[in-house]
Amino acid sequence: MAKLNVKDLEGNDVASIDVADEVFATEVKEHLLWEVVRWQRAKARAGTAKTKERSEIRGTHAKMFRQKGTGRARHGAPRVNVFRGGGQVHGPRPRSYEFSMNKKARAGALRSALSLRASEGKLTVIRDFEVAQGKTRNLVAALTKLDARKALLVDGAANVSLQRSSSNLPTAQHIVPEGLNVYDILRYPRLLISETALREVEARLLGSDQPAAAEQGAA
Repeated sequence: MAKLNVKDLEGNDVASIDVADEVFATEVKEHLLWEVVRWQRAKARAGTAKTKERSEIRGTHAKMFRQKGTGRARHGAPRVNVFRGGGQVHGPRPRSYEFSMNKKARAGALRSALSLRASEGKLTVIRDFEVAQGKTRNLVAALTKLDARKALLVDGAANVSLQRSSSNLPTAQHIVPEGLNVYDILRYPRLLISETALREVEARLLGSDQPAAAEQGAA
């Protein structure tokens, strides 16, 4: 089994734990990472872009000038696309960009993302993720000692101090283990996860081929 060092918020090694190779030391499949990030970003798109077509433009329906004798091109109305203020031809319409993706592929991509960070030495397990007084400055000091100023912080929703201290920190983001997803793992160069949250993620990925709601986090 693979091993990961456990640190405290002072940056000191406090223990070493065994983790499943199937989750943290598996083959990194880059094509799966690309597919899942594409799927997540597509789900996040609002799809509300809309432009007016000729029939939706307000204005007169009267012919602009007589058909013959002016020396100009023939036009029936000022609402066509060639005139300023006219309707747009084949413009965007409200739509959904979402598409389906196999659950096993999504789980495999999450395993690949975790294995990638572990192989790079950029996955750090934290024994106690409680931030003193829930202050942002205390969290910044801890991240500096851990050499992880820009990081994804994973711990349960019960850790109010971590939520509070990271809420206005632009270089870090707190996420619950149920919402851990491929896009956010790849978006941050470091992944800091509590030992409890790590075991939850590991159990979910080992116990079933269905990744539950993990990949829905960025949608």
